[in-house]
Amino acid sequence: MQTINKILVLRLSSIGDIILTTPLLRYLDKAYPEARIDYCTKPSFVSLLATNLRISTIYTTEQLPTGSYDLVVDLQNNYRSRAIVRSLRVAHMVQYHKENWKKWLLVYFKINCYGSCRSVVDRYLDALRDFSISGDLWGCELYPTSEDKAFASPFFDQATITLGLCFGAKHFTKRYPPQHFASLISFLLEQKSLQVLLLGGKEDASHALEILKALPDTCRSMVLNLAGNCTLMQTASILERCDAVLCNDTGLMHIASAFGKKLFVLFGSSSPLFGFLPYHTPYDLFEVEGLSCRPCSHIGRNHCPKGHFRCMNDLSQSMIADHILDYLNKFG
Repeated sequence: MQTINKILVLRLSSIGDIILTTPLLRYLDKAYPEARIDYCTKPSFVSLLATNLRISTIYTTEQLPTGSYDLVVDLQNNYRSRAIVRSLRVAHMVQYHKENWKKWLLVYFKINCYGSCRSVVDRYLDALRDFSISGDLWGCELYPTSEDKAFASPFFDQATITLGLCFGAKHFTKRYPPQHFASLISFLLEQKSLQVLLLGGKEDASHALEILKALPDTCRSMVLNLAGNCTLMQTASILERCDAVLCNDTGLMHIASAFGKKLFVLFGSSSPLFGFLPYHTPYDLFEVEGLSCRPCSHIGRNHCPKGHFRCMNDLSQSMIADHILDYLNKFG
């Protein structure tokens, strides 16, 4: 085993990508239990890592790491992360190879060079093949504080089944339309007594209002809008308490996966082949297969290039609701 006493991991953004690095932190900690592990990310994502006991120091793009490292693991691998690495004295450096050519071929020519839907977590691990690193069957990790958990507690009653709804996403083509979410919620609430929590950031608040506006009056009392009213880790604590989570392909999906939640995942313009399915947690995936225009992007677009948005519009609200009900009925 190589002598590794000081390690730096770099992943600058974003929510889901950073959550998906937490298994690698666990692998490194297991392989080098005496080593110090530091992490560098953007300031807005520090809260995701601040309580992770595997990390010694969190650096940011505003307060950069300095000095020497025995091993640097660059999982961002862009011009900014490479500049940070060049400022350090590094004995061993590994980079995550994004294989953008595979994304390009899949998006523009629908040629699959990935083979199977292999998680990006396992691809991260590939970068460390020359070191004594092995994976495991555990999932991602996230550790809300006691204050975050106290914030979440009032929204839960042991007698009430709770579905978390993560309806947002940065890009339009990854968002199930608000009217469709409203129809789906209506199907659920017509057949089962439960509460639905709308979760998202301030940027999602307007979409939450669209969902509420489209709901029948009889359903609104069982839907609580928390979008834009919680910090990221307060939202994480709420997701930790939910009985199940319905979500788009978004960062909150990966946060929920860190608690082993049962996920009902809606994929629109993207593809599972890119490697961003929930990691080692139970999920049902809903996607429109066989569309010649899908995927139209590996990150999402601000409009449907074809104008029909079939990748989301063709997902059946009643079918998704039936799957969720089958699961929630286990709770009584």
